[in-house]
Amino acid sequence: METIAENHSTELPRKPQNQPRSIPNNLQPQHFPTHHDAPDISPTVRILCDLLTRVSPHDIESALSSTGIIPTSDDIQQVLGFSYNQPLSAIKFFRWAGCFVKPSAYVWNLIVDLLGKNQSFEPMWDAMRSMKQEGLLSTTTFRSVFSSYCIAHRFSEATMSFDVMDRYGVEQDVVAVNSLLSAICHEDNQMSVAIEFFDKIKMKIPPDGDTFAILLEGWEKEGNLAKAKNTFGEMVVRVGWSPKHISGYDAFLTTLVRGSQVDEALKFLQVMKKNECLPGLTFFSNTLDILVKQNDSAHIIPLWDTMVGGGLLPNLIMYNALISVLCNNDDVHDAFRFLDEMAFHGAFPDSLTYNMIFHCLVRNKMVREVGKFFVEMTKNEWPPTSSNYSAAIKMLLENDDPEMAINMWNHMVENHVLTLDESANELLIGLCNLGRLVEVKRFVETMLDRRISIYDSTMEKLKNPFYKMGRSFRDKYDSLSREWKAMKMS
Repeated sequence: METIAENHSTELPRKPQNQPRSIPNNLQPQHFPTHHDAPDISPTVRILCDLLTRVSPHDIESALSSTGIIPTSDDIQQVLGFSYNQPLSAIKFFRWAGCFVKPSAYVWNLIVDLLGKNQSFEPMWDAMRSMKQEGLLSTTTFRSVFSSYCIAHRFSEATMSFDVMDRYGVEQDVVAVNSLLSAICHEDNQMSVAIEFFDKIKMKIPPDGDTFAILLEGWEKEGNLAKAKNTFGEMVVRVGWSPKHISGYDAFLTTLVRGSQVDEALKFLQVMKKNECLPGLTFFSNTLDILVKQNDSAHIIPLWDTMVGGGLLPNLIMYNALISVLCNNDDVHDAFRFLDEMAFHGAFPDSLTYNMIFHCLVRNKMVREVGKFFVEMTKNEWPPTSSNYSAAIKMLLENDDPEMAINMWNHMVENHVLTLDESANELLIGLCNLGRLVEVKRFVETMLDRRISIYDSTMEKLKNPFYKMGRSFRDKYDSLSREWKAMKMS
């Protein structure tokens, strides 16, 4: 790194002076966003970007000159930002544009980033030496260098770049430390590299809350519970408790939850609450999602109570997540409790809320509660879904409440529910099983009039009960069967 950083000449082969050398011809460029992804760019920027895309690097300068365009500083920034896929042409454009506008620190940083992201590191350092001469280097420049080396998995060179910062007139401070750690931790399975650098530098440059947040987010990504606990403990000792460190707390708690140590996470939450460092709504929302996926009803209510007790107001999505877990675990009592409190927190139940609870009641064969809740649902204009109607009608008929089943069917018909077939067939079979053949005949006739599909299997199940009741009912069934077959043929 010292050879790269110190021994290359800053003199460049062409005017204007202080420009980076061309990048190697054998470079295979990566793919980055282009001007085609930004429809609102100016005509000037579009013309220049099209040239850099179409014209070979060998001919680009003459093509640029022939346009007669005098680029502004903003034009130069935009063109370079869209030219990462054409690094050779971008460098020549930069040289050409430098004849009209002296490059700003922002433009130089774009060049450093473009070269680095294309893994053209020697020209990148040439550009940085030119920036040093102009007094334009900053932590922002080195942040780009760290990122480029880490993306290329050249971590030793990233850390050596940090080591030479002071030679380039840029302070090695905690912001620079955090920039390098962030670049390392962004790559998968590199926490050992990050911790090695952290352990080496922490006595020279004291870490801050952001330092620990970056490390904790890295441990979260790797799912390393033991290391996360060690880092969190050191964080508390070194920087104490503060609401400014919420992102670090979030990452640590999420690591515990994902590692199935929810009890421990809840204990830490109580400690954070006492220190007025309770995480925000984002953490609780993400944690709810994790507990939903784990179907963890044992911990979801304590987590919820901590959140609400801390003054945070859950939204409808969070309520639905909570109620889904409770219903999946047949906790009807708590599902109703949270349904009742929703309005007090400004979260009003929707179709999903009602239908999850309704489905739970039906699944648990809570006949009386199903009827009562159906009345509440329709009163609030959130009726059951078609599949819930069908399941409820079947359950009610199997558990001796045909009147409510018929009420639900009538409600479906009156309110023009789109999919009636499944519920219709359940109604016919259920009434038939209860021996209510006169009603079956009446419903079959009205269903055929409405061209509702009665299944072959349903007609087969109706046949024996009708035939067993004697000639009169056999004739009624045969008449219904003829009408049914005629409808199928039409």
